[in-house]
Amino acid sequence: MNNNYVIIMAGGIGSRFWPFSRTNHPKQFQDILGTGKTLLQQTADRFKGICPDENIYIVTNEDYYDLVKEQLPFMQDEQILLEPVMRNTAPCVAYASYKIAQKNPEANLIISPADHIILKEAAFKEVVNAALSEAEKNEILVTIGIEPSRPDTGYGYIQVLEDKKLGPLNKVKTFTEKPNLELAQKFLESGDFAWNAGIFIWKASTIINSFEKHLPDVGSLFDLGSIYYSNEENDKIKSTYSKCRNISIDFGIMEKDENVYVMRGDFGWSDLGTWKSLFEVSEKNEDDNVLHGNILTYETNNTLIKMNSDRLVVAQGLDDFIIAENGNVLLICKKDQEQRIKQFVADVKEKKGNEYH
Repeated sequence: MNNNYVIIMAGGIGSRFWPFSRTNHPKQFQDILGTGKTLLQQTADRFKGICPDENIYIVTNEDYYDLVKEQLPFMQDEQILLEPVMRNTAPCVAYASYKIAQKNPEANLIISPADHIILKEAAFKEVVNAALSEAEKNEILVTIGIEPSRPDTGYGYIQVLEDKKLGPLNKVKTFTEKPNLELAQKFLESGDFAWNAGIFIWKASTIINSFEKHLPDVGSLFDLGSIYYSNEENDKIKSTYSKCRNISIDFGIMEKDENVYVMRGDFGWSDLGTWKSLFEVSEKNEDDNVLHGNILTYETNNTLIKMNSDRLVVAQGLDDFIIAENGNVLLICKKDQEQRIKQFVADVKEKKGNEYH
């Protein structure tokens, strides 16, 4: 019996990737990289050899059930966990963990976002397998840390204790969420910090104990026993989410638990959270442009253009821009101002309505 399970979190809207990521079709269900597979499909494929298909569970919004079934047709309904409302990552992890533990109390769990890029798949599997080995033997929570290459202010940082090791793992001292540039630079120079990839590994029993210790209100809501895998599950989950607070697994458990370790790796990772992150991981032409579509450029540099291929786009005199088209929306934005996109989306929703959201 394979005790390894993967929980893929696929419920976010990805508003910073607007207009490509929309409420009715978020980025995890799209082929953003032009590989022929969506981000969700790539994520599921990534765990082949680590666990069988029947041990992959997807947690997503109930509105995306059809998208999951279409893109991952091997999934049984019991493997697709539908959230009636968004409540952040702690309820998402609790739902899947308590459900899987009901079927297999010996389960080892890998928690992975659905929308990340990993370019070095073999190196990634080595890191995951090494972390699984330690988590299976010890009552620990493991997070995957990425060797930072620049003082990026868009990522969370993990401070590593070099002198406290458990096999290939290091004890975590602190978590810092999205520091300012000056602090990020200090983190990079110190050599003591890794980026927080948001990928976690632990035994089901370990995380359940952590919920009971640090988030007992959330844990007790999802401690539903034989309700899981029954006809009553969906209705019970609807009422459970209505009572559950909005809290992340990082803030609710990882920052509080005393037995958190990091497995560091370098496997071509990006959380693909923003247009800028897509620009950084994409192949560029001789003018440092990333072009997706039928596009001609003149005197244009450091620019990302992603357009529908059914029209010709000619761009002249641009530097450091994002131009992105999807459906009925065209975005033109300076790349160094992309943090304003969330505000653009909020304004569009207020002034123009949901058809552009």
